[in-house]
Amino acid sequence: MASPLTLVIFGAILLENVQLPANIGKYELIEPLGGGMAEVYRARDANLGRTVAIKILTEAGMADQEVHARFLAEARLTGSLMHENIIGFYDYGEQDGRSFLVMEYFDGESLGAAIRGWRTGDLRNKLLIARQIANGLAYVHSKGIIHRDVKPDNVWIDSAGIVKIIDFGVAKTDEFSITGAGFTLGTPYYMAPEQVRGDKPTLLVDIYSFGVLLFELVTGIRPFEGQTVNEIFDRILHQALDLEPLKKGGIPDAVSDLIHGCTAKDSSARTQDFSIVTAKIDEILRRMPERRPRRRWVWIAASLGLVALLALGIYIVLRH
Repeated sequence: MASPLTLVIFGAILLENVQLPANIGKYELIEPLGGGMAEVYRARDANLGRTVAIKILTEAGMADQEVHARFLAEARLTGSLMHENIIGFYDYGEQDGRSFLVMEYFDGESLGAAIRGWRTGDLRNKLLIARQIANGLAYVHSKGIIHRDVKPDNVWIDSAGIVKIIDFGVAKTDEFSITGAGFTLGTPYYMAPEQVRGDKPTLLVDIYSFGVLLFELVTGIRPFEGQTVNEIFDRILHQALDLEPLKKGGIPDAVSDLIHGCTAKDSSARTQDFSIVTAKIDEILRRMPERRPRRRWVWIAASLGLVALLALGIYIVLRH
C-alpha cells in the first residue's frame, strides 16, 4: 500500500528547520506526508489521543491571497460535510500567523496510483469504487456544493476498498466563490467543456468529470490526451469521446452507456443527477454474474477432502 493520505500536494517546505516531533496547538506533528504551499503532517491529538492529518499553510501561502482564500474555503466547505465517502474535518485554527486544517487521517492511496498500479480489481470491484464516489458526490451536491476538481488523485482508497473524496480547495457554493470572471479551475484532463469555456459552473461539471474518471477506472487510460493544455482543451471541446477502448476491454454496453451519458458535451444532454448514476451502477451490478470460487481453491478443497478420506480409511484399517 502506498503512503498514507496526503490530502493536498503542492511543492515548498514548511518547518524545515523544526525537529519532529513538534507541536502546533494541541497537535503533535509526527511525520511529514508531503506539501508545498501547504504542508501536510501525520499528527496526534494530545487531548483525544487519535491520529489526524494536519495541513498548514506556508508563509508563501499565507501571503498569496488566492491560495489563502482557497484554504479558508476548504475549511468552510469541508467543515459542513459529514459523510462516509468524504474525508472528515475536525478543526481549524491559526498559530504564529499560519492557518491550519485538521482532518481525518486515512491510511490509503490515491485512486490514481491504484489505477496506474493495476490495483483496482475486476470490473465489479471498479464499479463498487465508482458507486462510492458517486454516492459521496451526490451528498456534496445535496449541500449545494460543486467540487469542480473530481479526478482520481482527489479520491483515496484503503486496503478494505473504502473510498474518500478529498480536496475541496476549489469547490464552489452559490454563496461563496473565489474565482474572477472567466477564470477556470480544475485539472485539464477532467474538465467539462463549459469549464474550458469559462462558463459559470453547475453541478453538471462534476457529472462530466466523474464520467471521465469512470472511463479511466475501467480502461486504465484517459479518454483525452495532449502535449499541451490547449491541445487537451481543444479535444474536450470538439472531439467525440472514443468508446473503442471500452469495447476492446470487454466492458458491458451498460457501462459504456453510463460513461457516454455522463460525458455529453452539451450539459443539457448529460446525465443530470448522481442519483441516476448510482441507480444505473446498482442495476449493472445486479445483472453481473456472481463471482465463482477460483478453480485453485476448489482443487485445494477437493484435495483436502481426499486426504481426510484416506486418513479415515487408514484409521479404520488400523483399528481392525
